[in-house]
Amino acid sequence: MTRVKRGTVTKKRHKRLLKQTKGFWGQRKNIFKRAKETLLRALAFAFKGRKLKKRDMRSLFIMRIKAAAESNGTKYNKLIHGLKLADVQLNRKMLSQLAVYDPAVFSQIVHIAQQ
Repeated sequence: MTRVKRGTVTKKRHKRLLKQTKGFWGQRKNIFKRAKETLLRALAFAFKGRKLKKRDMRSLFIMRIKAAAESNGTKYNKLIHGLKLADVQLNRKMLSQLAVYDPAVFSQIVHIAQQ
C-alpha cells in the first residue's frame, strides 16, 4: 500500500489559521495550538458582541429619546404610549435620530403624542 503524505494539506490549514490570528500577542499568533485556541475564543466573543451591540444601541436610543422628551416637558413612557395611540410608526432609532439632528421636528412629534 502506498504512503499518503498530507504535509501540504496540513501546511495549508495551518497557514490559513495563522493568517487569521495576525495581530494577536505573543505565541497566540505563530504557534498553531495557541493560535487555534485563541481564535475560537475570539470568534465566540465576536458572536456574543454582535448580540450585545444591538442591546447597547437600543438602550442608547432610549436614553437620547428620554433626554429630549424631558427637555420638551414630557416623560419617555408617556411619549411612547402617546405615539402608539396616535398610530405613529417611528421606531426608537428614528426617534433618537430626530432628537439629536432635528429637535424642531422631534418637538412636533412630542406635541402629536401629547394630544
